[in-house]
Amino acid sequence: MTTASQTSGQKVHFIGICGVAMSAVATALWQKGYTVTGSDAGFFPPVSTHLTNLGIPYYAGFHPEKMIEGGVPDFVVVGNATATKNPEFLYVQEHNIPYKSYPEAMGEFLIQKNSIVVAGTYGKTTSSALLTHIFRHANLKPSYMIGGLMQNNLPSAHIDTGEWSIVEGDEYSTAKWDKRAKFMHYRPTHLLLTAVKWDHADIYPTEEFYFNAFRELLKLLPRNGQVIACLDTETLPNLLSEADIPFTSYGKHDKAQYRYGNISQSPKGIEFDIIYHGKIYKIESPMLGMYNAENITGCFALAHSIGIAPGDISDAIKTFPGMKRRLEKRYENDVTIIDDIAHSPEKAKSILANLKTIYPQSTIITVFEPNTGNRTPQSKPAYGSAFKDADEIIIPKLTKLKVDTAHPEKTFEGDELAKTIRESHANVHYIEDDEKLVEYLVHNRKKGDVIAFLGSHGFRGMIEETIKHLTGHN
Repeated sequence: MTTASQTSGQKVHFIGICGVAMSAVATALWQKGYTVTGSDAGFFPPVSTHLTNLGIPYYAGFHPEKMIEGGVPDFVVVGNATATKNPEFLYVQEHNIPYKSYPEAMGEFLIQKNSIVVAGTYGKTTSSALLTHIFRHANLKPSYMIGGLMQNNLPSAHIDTGEWSIVEGDEYSTAKWDKRAKFMHYRPTHLLLTAVKWDHADIYPTEEFYFNAFRELLKLLPRNGQVIACLDTETLPNLLSEADIPFTSYGKHDKAQYRYGNISQSPKGIEFDIIYHGKIYKIESPMLGMYNAENITGCFALAHSIGIAPGDISDAIKTFPGMKRRLEKRYENDVTIIDDIAHSPEKAKSILANLKTIYPQSTIITVFEPNTGNRTPQSKPAYGSAFKDADEIIIPKLTKLKVDTAHPEKTFEGDELAKTIRESHANVHYIEDDEKLVEYLVHNRKKGDVIAFLGSHGFRGMIEETIKHLTGHN
């Protein structure tokens, strides 16, 4: 296997490069001087745009002959979604080309002496990105990996010269040949734990299996390791108590050591207080979403605990714009356009509730495209009250997604989804043609309207086209 001590300039190929985390590792190695190539079944913005802008070559489909153009890779990084019969992966195994999972590559090339792992059921991406921003602001030169793209256009992964690394610790399985959680490869000295609520039922069939992954993570901490944990869900403090690990707490809970409250929200962002040992720290953030107060407080607690001055932390928070596709404000003038990855009825409901608070006088028009799991007949009950804070819902033609041919599952199309939502909401349209959908949005808008694109894919350029029409650049 290739080791970190060997020189860069080597060729590395990524099978499944368009995954956010895979593209992040590819970016980090490219920045270190490796020759990077990649392949994937499909490409969606913003990841595809990011790779193109960097000049990292990639191609659609899996073709061994393309993979070895210009020379056989020195090693291959295999994405977690890669099928065991993937032709490139088969070629790699048949020709004894060294390969590794991306968590293994992360552990080998990016993790530093002081390793901060941000783990939990939610809040990981924003928290790991904000921590990175704070550490960079403090000139600590951290290496980092974030499973998303930041609005400030920093790359999602970078190997730097400091003694700190900050990584998003995903509990999903490492690879087809390694069922351990990804975060088991990151050698944590510091943990920021956001919440532990049963998730990923396909990997963790019971709540106990899910909690066991975090128990194993806690065992990796050295004796002088540090844990910053949210008090607002009982399961996390209970796990820490069971493991007999001391921790620093944060949250809105009265007993939290770093407690947040007095939150206000507007189109400019959020403001709130963090109270620590009786002292009040005023926090201002341009990020939208009340839930970000919890993420920010956890990051404040960790940064403060390792010695960064509160004023420096607050200054960094003021200049962190947030993540792309997380309540991202794509356009703001007479009309505001919001982009978010909310691809389930539950997530759409949460985002729309926030938007209703931020823009109480506005008409909110939602363009919604669910992921595959939320197109099944079993998902229909979840749509009951999901769109109560939207004034109008538009369903586009649904993007065709990969289907497990061995276990095909019935899914409904856009017109059926619109019919399902119409059972609880009167103002629902299905517009199959993308151009007509953009025309409808542009010609039926009025001053003050908010258009929210909610879904896991890139909407096939519809957001960009809508903005072009609104700015007169069509």
